[in-house]
Amino acid sequence: MSGLLAGKRLLVTGVITDASIAFSVAKLAQENGAQVVLTGYGRLSLVERIAKRLPEPAPVIELDVTDPEHLAGLADKVREHVDGLDGLVHSIGFAPQSCLGGGFLDASWDDVATALHVSTYSYKSLAVAALPLMSPGGSVVGLTFDASQAWPVYDWMGVAKAGLESASRYLALHLGKQGIRSNLVAAGPLRTMAAKSIPGFEQFEDAWAGRAPLGWNLTDQEPAARACLALLSDWFPATTGEIVHVDGGYHAVGA
Repeated sequence: MSGLLAGKRLLVTGVITDASIAFSVAKLAQENGAQVVLTGYGRLSLVERIAKRLPEPAPVIELDVTDPEHLAGLADKVREHVDGLDGLVHSIGFAPQSCLGGGFLDASWDDVATALHVSTYSYKSLAVAALPLMSPGGSVVGLTFDASQAWPVYDWMGVAKAGLESASRYLALHLGKQGIRSNLVAAGPLRTMAAKSIPGFEQFEDAWAGRAPLGWNLTDQEPAARACLALLSDWFPATTGEIVHVDGGYHAVGA
């Protein structure tokens, strides 16, 4: 095999449609020599159908990141397909509707707790569940949306992403002694299924189109996926706890 990820074994979460960043990561990873295993939750048959659209059909493991039994059994399920992991991609996020679209002051703790459990705590949970499969040189990569400021309509998901960014730094701290890296990719807004669930998402679209120095394509997941591949590869052996912005430069300029 040849390619940036030749011989790498990857677990990729969050493939729901072929318009997702996770699908683009899985596709490019296979094209660059990696073996890919996917996880799915809920509509597993849908994920299995999407998996067949990859260059090589990928096995799909059922995983609810809030279920302790699923997490405890993850390593054994992965071993049915590969003998270890070199990389892990966390592309998981969810918030009840009350937590988005301007409901920041009204969302209940139960709903906020769900958002934090699925979108933030799961980063640590997933990494720990996969840890028995990983060895020095391994890489954990997650996806965020710049949480350095408050965004209209993003509300508690923005808080969850801020927690995710902090969790990645702490994971970098605690996994570093085992030679495992933890980094995030902060992608600009993309028309994914997750984005469509956010009321008022078009506000992001309008802002990015007019302000990003490099411009921004709302339907092109590949730039973010390429950044993930770079962080999963051996080309960043001393980089951990980092957030790589793939947003056309929007984060770097003023209003």
